[in-house]
Formats: sequence, structure tokens, C-alpha cells
Amino acid sequence: MQKNSIQTLSKLAVPLRSKGRFFKEKKTHLRSDFQRDRDRIIHSTAFRRLKHKTQVFVNTSGDHFRTRITHSLEVAQIARTLSKFFNLNEDLCETLSLAHDLGHTPFGHAGEEALNNCMKKFGGFDHNIQTLRIILLLENRYYEFQGLNLTIETLDGLIKHNGPIKNLIKFKKILGLNYFRNKIKFSLSPSLEAQIASISDDIAYNSHDLEDGLKANLFNLRDLENIPVLNKIVLKHRKKIKKNSIDLVIRQIVREIINEMVKDLIKTTQINIKKKKINNLDDVLRSKYPIVTFSKEMKKFDKKIKSFLKRKMYYHKNVIFNTKEGKKIIKKLFLSITKDPKRYINVSKYDKSNIARSICDFIAGMTDRYAINLYNKIK
Repeated sequence: MQKNSIQTLSKLAVPLRSKGRFFKEKKTHLRSDFQRDRDRIIHSTAFRRLKHKTQVFVNTSGDHFRTRITHSLEVAQIARTLSKFFNLNEDLCETLSLAHDLGHTPFGHAGEEALNNCMKKFGGFDHNIQTLRIILLLENRYYEFQGLNLTIETLDGLIKHNGPIKNLIKFKKILGLNYFRNKIKFSLSPSLEAQIASISDDIAYNSHDLEDGLKANLFNLRDLENIPVLNKIVLKHRKKIKKNSIDLVIRQIVREIINEMVKDLIKTTQINIKKKKINNLDDVLRSKYPIVTFSKEMKKFDKKIKSFLKRKMYYHKNVIFNTKEGKKIIKKLFLSITKDPKRYINVSKYDKSNIARSICDFIAGMTDRYAINLYNKIK
């Protein structure tokens, strides 16, 4: 069955047979290398914890707002659709989508900012690099090795979530030794699967943060009428409010936004493949520019919607109040645990040579509620 799959994949795809893993393992006829990667992510403790980590609204503020886990599942669904259309390696695409946010702290980007400040003297904090710490070092589920021992292609895609890496200083500071053993070519472009996972992240949070913001009454449909692409969609559906509930209308608008972005992405990517003469995987990796992109019009929409969400949602006084609280909690936890690490963490399990990094790992791994409860005990 898998032999047929290998033959039907596009020449631009990452092959179903991986180049390998850092630690050799027996193959299984039941699952491909990338299906095993995906399953390892789903069964990891870090993935489970995402259900209680903030996307925008602190996890304790409502049951229907998105969390990191629902966001990751939504990214994976969009990425699989795109990957299937281009006949790429769907399992790799799904794995990258599910894993991309594993390194997030409690309280979203506010928590990341606070932890980065706490770690300034010790190399800083970055949620993308923390994802790599988790899969390379912190998830221990096997007798033979540390981490999840994912394929080189999955690691490559996670490392290049935002494109090729030109500066390795942060990686060396946060990861320590060269864990990649020269198996990753940092300057090459990411695979199409990685590019799709990355842009699906944008599609998911643009549309779904919009839905959460409308549901929380941080803004209303009229506020969206000055945004290109969105104005036509909103005007079309606002007429339906008399006969339908506002919730249903919002859901229809969100569906259509995703649909428009996906269609635009497919069309523009097809043009890019042709224009840049991308004929095989090597061409993809050596391309100096991203291949999976939006059109100029959709890029304008993407920019406008991000700026709108920043202004009306992420910087809304109710959200800011919670993020300030989150920052305060992270700072207090870091200071308290630093004074007496043994009281809070099993020091023998962590890196004694860099206790600050171990404390950082501990705090970054917390869920919102765990961090709040521990803070309340400490204060």
C-alpha cells in the first residue's frame, strides 16, 4: 500500500521514506516514518498540555474560546487539505502543524515575553526553539534515547517554521550543544510541507481569532467593513442576520474567509511553481524565495487583519489586563523557584550546569491553570 503512495506523490514532495533519525530504530510495516512522528507528537505530554494553554484568552476565561490545542488541530486540518491538493507528504505536513506550538508558555505571547526577560542573562527564550528542546530533550518516553527521536525532515521543518536560519546564535544559547550533528542544512529553504504548515498557521489564527473576538464582543461586524476581501464577505452575510442568529452568521463568515485564503494560496502557489521553474524537491530547497504564498491582494488582507486584531483584540483593555496578570505570574514564579529550585523541581532530572534553563523549561511547560495555582500558593 505504501509503495503505491510513494509512486503517486509529487516530485516536489518530501518522500515517504525518511532520510533517517538521530538514533536508529526498527522500521514497522504498519506506519510510515512520518505517521510515527505524528503519533509521537499526539501522545506527548507537551501536546496534551496545549489544551490548557492560552491562544488569546486566558484558558480560564471561557470554555468556547480557542486554546493552543484547538488552534493546532485547525492548522493541521487546513495544512492537510493543501498538502493533499499539491500531492505532497500529508503526514509530514500534519506532524509539523500539530507540533509547531509545543514550545509555547502559559498566557500566550505575554508569557513568552515575560520568560524571555527572566532569561536575558541566560540566553533568552523563544517558543520555536523551545519546541525543539521539547522534542529533542525534554519528552522522555523511551529507554534508548532522550526526546522523541523524530525524523530529520520533521526537525528541519520545525527549525525552519519561519524560513531558512541565517543566525544560529540563539539556537546555540538555548539548545546548548550542536544537537543537529550537521544533519540540518540551515541555509536551505524549508520543504513545501513546512511552508504549508507555516502559512496554515496564519490562515487559522487570522480567521479563528476573528471569530473569538466577535464572540467576546471586543468588536462587531461593522468594524470589519473597511478591510479588503473581508468587506465583501461581511456585507453579503450581514443581510442574513434577520433570519439567522448572529453566531451562525459569524461562523459562515469565518468559513468563507478560510475558503478564500485557501483558494488564493493554491492559485498563487501554482503560479510560483511555474514561474520559478520548480520541478523537483531540490529546486524547492534551493529556491531563494518562499513558494507557498498569497497573492498581493491577499497579502494586503493578511496585513490588515493582523493589524486590526492587534489593535482591537490583542491590545483590548480586557485582554491586556489578563496578559499583564500572566506576565506578573511568570516573573514571580521564576524568582521564587530560582531561590529554592529543589522545592519545586526534581533537580536530578534537569541540567545542573544550567539551572536557570531547567527552571525556564519547567515554567514554559506549565498550563495556565497550573501556573495560576502555583502562583497563588507561593504568594
